[in-house]
Amino acid sequence: MTRDRKRLIAGAAGIAAIGVAGIIPAATPAQAEPDIDDVRKKVDKLYTQAEAANEDYSNAKLRLQDLKDQLEDLSSDEKRQSKELDKIRAELRDSVLRQFEGSDVSAVGQVITSKDPQEFLAGLSTVSSYNALQADLLARYNTEAEALQVRREATEDAKSQMSKVKTTMQQKKSEIDKKFEAAQAELDELEADELEEFQSTDTSIPGNLPSPSGRAKIAVDYALAQVGDSYVYGATGTESWDCSGLTMGAWGQAGVGLPHSSSAQYSSGPSVPRDQLAPGDLVFYYSPISHVGMYIGNGMIVHASNPSTGVKVSPMDEMPYTGAVRPG
Repeated sequence: MTRDRKRLIAGAAGIAAIGVAGIIPAATPAQAEPDIDDVRKKVDKLYTQAEAANEDYSNAKLRLQDLKDQLEDLSSDEKRQSKELDKIRAELRDSVLRQFEGSDVSAVGQVITSKDPQEFLAGLSTVSSYNALQADLLARYNTEAEALQVRREATEDAKSQMSKVKTTMQQKKSEIDKKFEAAQAELDELEADELEEFQSTDTSIPGNLPSPSGRAKIAVDYALAQVGDSYVYGATGTESWDCSGLTMGAWGQAGVGLPHSSSAQYSSGPSVPRDQLAPGDLVFYYSPISHVGMYIGNGMIVHASNPSTGVKVSPMDEMPYTGAVRPG
């Protein structure tokens, strides 16, 4: 065989080898199973972010209720003010008619049929005996007309604020849903036994807890009775709770009203130094505040933790501590 023929055969073999290599995909290493500790960190972070969004949502909800109450009061005031203005307008019309009785009252007719406050006053200015009208009656009309305008502007402002708050609530609700779905996606990567381990919750209650008295005992007993219940964002019982929903419900049983917001609950009573905590005190976490639990003694709290573990008893220092207050 000649040297050139050997080269042709070797070249053909090389091309064939390359073709086969191109057809058969290269082996790739198997994807590593997710580490449960890594998943725990990711999910806990997502739960914390979702709870912060839930806190913003709760605060916006409280603000919306305040605005609704304000709008209701403003609407009532506006109606009363409008009636008072109508009364004074009638007095002014009667006064004008009395002065122009028996004469050409075409200009007066325009005045007495006007409904708009400014148009009414402008019409009066065209009447020749305008200055003869009682000064105090005009002053009263002007004052009441200005008061009505102020109330109308306040009403419109309240409506505008309500619209903005509703938009904020929708945005925060969407953020909560996204964070929760991302957390669920992480959990879906775990094997069944790992997921069971992750979501396992100790529902036992320590037996050596101090016994509170009065309303604090009612609140603590109620909160502890919910251990094992599920966590749901925005829930206020009786089988599902979020953190401020649980403390609100527990202290509500004791006759103390609390807002459905952990940051708002931070203003529900006097501040308590860490070394003077007593069962029933509310303990707050993160900055800005987005989580609350109830102190039960011996460095422990009961709280609605997160969607994986629900209501449980935990060490007080399980999260970044911010402060504490004593309701009631």
